[in-house]
Amino acid sequence: MSSVVVRDVSLNFGTVEVLKSLNIEVDKGEFLVLLGPSGCGKSTLLNCIAGLLDVSDGQIFINGKNVTWEQPKDRGIGMVFQSYALYPQMSVEGNLSFGLKNARLPKDEIDRRVKRASEILQIEPLLKRKPMALSGGQRQRVAIGRALVRDVEVFLFDEPLSNLDAKLRNELRVEIKRLHQRLENTMIYVTHDQIEAMTLADRIAVMRGGIIQQLDAPQAIYNKPVNRFVAGFIGSPGMNFIEGLVDGGDGKPRFRAGDAAIDIGRYGFENGAPYGSKAVFGVRPEHVAVGEAAVSMPVNLDAAIEIVEPMGSDTLAWTKVGGQNFSIRIESEKAPAVGDRIRIGFDPVRASLFDAGSDARI
Repeated sequence: MSSVVVRDVSLNFGTVEVLKSLNIEVDKGEFLVLLGPSGCGKSTLLNCIAGLLDVSDGQIFINGKNVTWEQPKDRGIGMVFQSYALYPQMSVEGNLSFGLKNARLPKDEIDRRVKRASEILQIEPLLKRKPMALSGGQRQRVAIGRALVRDVEVFLFDEPLSNLDAKLRNELRVEIKRLHQRLENTMIYVTHDQIEAMTLADRIAVMRGGIIQQLDAPQAIYNKPVNRFVAGFIGSPGMNFIEGLVDGGDGKPRFRAGDAAIDIGRYGFENGAPYGSKAVFGVRPEHVAVGEAAVSMPVNLDAAIEIVEPMGSDTLAWTKVGGQNFSIRIESEKAPAVGDRIRIGFDPVRASLFDAGSDARI
């Protein structure tokens, strides 16, 4: 059963199209992440679902009810914003209970919900403190708790971790995932951070220019991006892209770029090899083998190391393939030095090939 349905939703600000005929069905209990760069429309879409913005066209359903023109308070959602938006003069307990008091819930019900939320988020010792006496991570827990006490089936998160440092982001990311596993509520989460998206989501909707580029499970998007934009946006470090030509009239397709000829006979073409077409070959740095491991790969090449970037447990080494920049992710213990010549190899089965004109996957 679908918990949230976005059907042909568009939003215009004057002559500017912000959202363009979007369609999404979010299953009950699913964790969906809206991912994309700034200005792609992901927060705008979330605000439309929440009722904070009126759509120009289309419909929105929550738990089977058409809520397109309902007020936010009547949609059965809880929302967590990027800013904590806590009342500074109230204690944590006051912030958690404020909305419930306005809804005129019985005191014992308010106390039960506040107690449950504080236990789940481990903020019981903080209930008597005011926001100014809390750390950033504690404030964000309170903001999540304020949505949690509403006891709704759908939670909306608008970049809730953006204001936190890297360590806190990692900690709260785990807490949000644990919260979802415990509650099994539907969650829609907006972020520009692809690591957050990959680690949290059941499915990811990658957005660009008000359009959903790809909607699929994280590993499906990582392994088979539908276009070059998605391929470049997902993955850290980013995918290598080599511009060249699909060649091989003898029935043995090759990708040629400069002095490099890559056998792509094992590549899974969608509609056959487009011989003579300009294309972009993509391979992820972590899918490139080096040294002895490279020799057994279907494609292996000699490479001269130009730059080495230590990253802790891994090292990113840069070389050239077909005269174009190419990065390799290597275990730090096996990292080469600048100037070293090494053997690199990869399997085209794990690569991606895109049309040079449309950027669509071939």
